[in-house]
Amino acid sequence: MTTQDFADFPYPLEAEIARNVSAALTEDIGAGDLTAELVPAGNNSIATVIVREPAVICGIPWFNRCFAEIDASIRINWRVQEGDHVGPDTLLCEIHGPSRALLSGERAALNFLQLLSGVATRAATFVDTIAGTKAQIVDTRKTIPGLRFAQKYAVRVGGGGNHRLALWDAILIKENHILAAGGITPAVKAAQAVASQHADRCRFIQVEVESIAELDEALAAGADFLLLDNFDLAMMRDGVAHRDSWAAKTGTAAKLEASGGVSLDTVRAIAETGVDRISIGGLTKDVRAIDLSMRFKDIPA
Repeated sequence: MTTQDFADFPYPLEAEIARNVSAALTEDIGAGDLTAELVPAGNNSIATVIVREPAVICGIPWFNRCFAEIDASIRINWRVQEGDHVGPDTLLCEIHGPSRALLSGERAALNFLQLLSGVATRAATFVDTIAGTKAQIVDTRKTIPGLRFAQKYAVRVGGGGNHRLALWDAILIKENHILAAGGITPAVKAAQAVASQHADRCRFIQVEVESIAELDEALAAGADFLLLDNFDLAMMRDGVAHRDSWAAKTGTAAKLEASGGVSLDTVRAIAETGVDRISIGGLTKDVRAIDLSMRFKDIPA
């Protein structure tokens, strides 16, 4: 399974996978794996990878690339596919190849699979928690440096969506932008001018608001999205009502996104207020890697 199976991801990943893997192998192997030299050069081995806990599997293309870069003769037989939900002690794959190459690639390959499966699994947990509502779980730019697109891809594999990928593909007007521009209305007008100059890549204009009065001003200014920053549930419901009233009068309906302090304990209630999206920085910032194990098997004589 490759990233082509998640072709709706709005960024080409093949070059990104190559870049990620090259950096990982360079930092881990460097001038050469000294410990692997303990094993005779002609030895071949079979290794298995087992998952020790429930998980959504993600990162297979990165895992495959790690071993392919070290030795093209390595064969990996996958028993699962990208995006599969698996239980504890599931056999994920069997790897055949030169013993030294398997040992040298083990850590980098597992790091990608553990990390991205951790992101996908956490995203899936939030998505499942709000099932039946209209809200969508999305990520933020709070990602591990250098792994932005890998992590955002993993959120999609887990059933979530992406906020803007980076500063270059959408406009998010936050408090400091509003202060520097002289208010919400002038900031939105300036953003609309910038967006028109970059229509090929600017997907939306979003305004962060901290009160219902700011929400009303942003609606009137023509924002596409409104980010409800740390609104409580009552304020969110009020914000939805104001948005719906504005839509009924004008025929234009901005989307509302809740953000700030979202947890598994609170996300369902937030979704039930009627907001369209819920952004959660912890999907990619506070990641716990999935517990995986790679072990060599005896090769029959």
